[in-house]
Amino acid sequence: MLKDKVALVTGSTGGIGLGIAKALAEKGANIFLNGFGDTAQIQKLKEEISGRWGVRVTYNDADISVPAQVTEMVSQCISELGSVDILVNNAGIQHTAAVEDFPDDVWEKVIATNLSSNFYACKAALPHMRRRNWGRIINVASVHGLVGSASKSAYVAAKHGVVGLTKVIALETARSGITCNAICPGWVLTPLVQKQIDDKAEHQGVSREEARASLLADKQPSLEFATPEQVGGIAVFLSSASADQIRGATFSVDGGWTAQ
Repeated sequence: MLKDKVALVTGSTGGIGLGIAKALAEKGANIFLNGFGDTAQIQKLKEEISGRWGVRVTYNDADISVPAQVTEMVSQCISELGSVDILVNNAGIQHTAAVEDFPDDVWEKVIATNLSSNFYACKAALPHMRRRNWGRIINVASVHGLVGSASKSAYVAAKHGVVGLTKVIALETARSGITCNAICPGWVLTPLVQKQIDDKAEHQGVSREEARASLLADKQPSLEFATPEQVGGIAVFLSSASADQIRGATFSVDGGWTAQ
């Protein structure tokens, strides 16, 4: 279905991003990976994806909090793989603290990584997509792009911004073959969420299993984590012809979190 398309997925060396990259590769898309990891790990991922699905795979270790590196990453994708047809802005970081205790430099880093990087990647990719009159921009926001939680001011602000940016780009591309939509996962068991479980266990003096159950019970009525593969399935759908007229939408994958 996506044969000969090229998908650039930020933060795709693990977690949700890797789940999305694999789902797109399974449908025939060539993959441009981005994220952190040691050389051997990255090489193993490239070989695994390429070998399993017969697609081309390349990699860039751009720090997406730096605008110039984001722009260069998109340029590299086009030069090495021929295009950027599907842009998935997925990479993100988290920090929890009350507003009055939130470090200024961490605020700037979270906003740069979780929001500004999306803007710069879209800005770099859109001219290429417009020339081809086809493109898919998929912003992985979060349930926190729709609702708030205490102690997550920077993350919530950034993810709300991502949802807003998604709507603006959808309107600006509405009469073209380019679509822009957002996926809003709730709790997905990734290294980012595992850290929150570990912190919760430490601060409350409970086991990791108890912290895990408590984390889910606080927000996610299904009491189950979503999976990277499920989020990847939504990305595949949004990349398909069936989604041609889905523009500026948000897709919650949150076990009922935002239904409350």
